[in-house]
Amino acid sequence: MINNSTGFLHPIIHLGFGVEFLQPAIMAEGLAQAAVHTGWMGDLLHPAEKAARESNKPSKSIVELLDEIQANKTLREAADVDGNRVRDGIIKRAAKPMIDIVSQYKISSPSELEERTAEMTNATAYFTGAAQNPPKLVKMDFFYMHCINSSIFFSAFLKQTWMSDENKTRLLEWKVRNDLALYASRGCPPLLLDEIKNYTPVKSSGWDGVFERIKSYEDDGHGAKLVRALAHGQKTCKPYEDKESFRIKDDMWLQLGHMAVDSVESPAPEWVRSCGFESAWEKVGFRPVPLL
Repeated sequence: MINNSTGFLHPIIHLGFGVEFLQPAIMAEGLAQAAVHTGWMGDLLHPAEKAARESNKPSKSIVELLDEIQANKTLREAADVDGNRVRDGIIKRAAKPMIDIVSQYKISSPSELEERTAEMTNATAYFTGAAQNPPKLVKMDFFYMHCINSSIFFSAFLKQTWMSDENKTRLLEWKVRNDLALYASRGCPPLLLDEIKNYTPVKSSGWDGVFERIKSYEDDGHGAKLVRALAHGQKTCKPYEDKESFRIKDDMWLQLGHMAVDSVESPAPEWVRSCGFESAWEKVGFRPVPLL
């Protein structure tokens, strides 16, 4: 459900669209996608779940675990492979340190679900937007983008009375652990929060201006889904943004919206892939030199 061998997060994205827009056929399609894909992600998720249940320690925040991953040389090097960087890199070459880290995340009570969903949304926006490589143009990583795009559906899942609290909890825990593994798999890039805070939009506007630009942009829909997820994230996270575990705050959400639309409108490529490796940025141009 969470991951598969030909694409990242697509089964749960399809399920999420079906749930959000009350489309049973789309829900069935998402479940069918999950059913026909191999289960190699279980080699990470099942041991991590077991370790989390056996631990008496309180959960760490997602951003604390992102910091741990970024500082882990073994994980950075494990992801440097040809092929699937999660399966052939992180899981095959560094399963133990990855499991040790992601198992430190857990949800103790269904009463935490709303805040934990917001925390997941905030963290995915943070590592998607902050993984930049100045002085190269601002670009979002294609794989990280799926993490924030899929976050919107977990708000929809919370509203479903036919889903048990146990299943909502497990889906969210697995989503977070998958997000952390995906972050590691792209080379654990440094996360530069000032890139978001200090960003100067190409065309400064409110959300309406961002929406109009992305609606007019001709692509396969990833850009529009990203902007939609970011705008949703601002609303979802607002009640909790005073917490240290929420690094995206206030107008930083609109900054991210501008970064998203500016990045796809700027010279190709639209996205970078595996942004923690310099090779991902080879075809990306440099930022304009500011006039003195």
